[in-house]
Amino acid sequence: MVILGIDPGIGKVGWGVIKDESSKQIAIEYGCFETQSKINLEDRLTKIYDFVTLLIDRFDPEVLAIEQLYFAANSKTALIVGQARGVILLAASKSHLPTASYTPLQVKQALTGYGRADKNQIQSMVGSILHLPKKVAQDDAADALAIAITHVFSYKIRKISQYKLKQ
Repeated sequence: MVILGIDPGIGKVGWGVIKDESSKQIAIEYGCFETQSKINLEDRLTKIYDFVTLLIDRFDPEVLAIEQLYFAANSKTALIVGQARGVILLAASKSHLPTASYTPLQVKQALTGYGRADKNQIQSMVGSILHLPKKVAQDDAADALAIAITHVFSYKIRKISQYKLKQ
């Protein structure tokens, strides 16, 4: 299974593509897509939509896993990130790509077993699970990979649960 993980944002969109094969997760590619603050919001959203559409076309993932927004102290920031998340979900929908959303708490628990894990713990687990030779330099890319890994783990748990219910 190929998963495209996305950490949504307006200035930076973290992305990571992983493959789950024989219970081993492999990083295919990852990075950050950035938009410049000097251009208007509509053009930034269009650039994000176009970039995510290109990722979907290039990697042909089976699912897009994206971070779910949580209540932020700064409502203006939350609104703008929500708009970016919306165009990312639109790109997936237009490509007939299923999506899954995970809260930061779910990601932390899936990777570390602890809901209050910090960024360093998450990055360490991402590197360990994906057998990366060095730490992912960009926080947003590491978060996107963590979201994709969370989907793999959650998907497997759902499959096991469904199997047990059928018996």
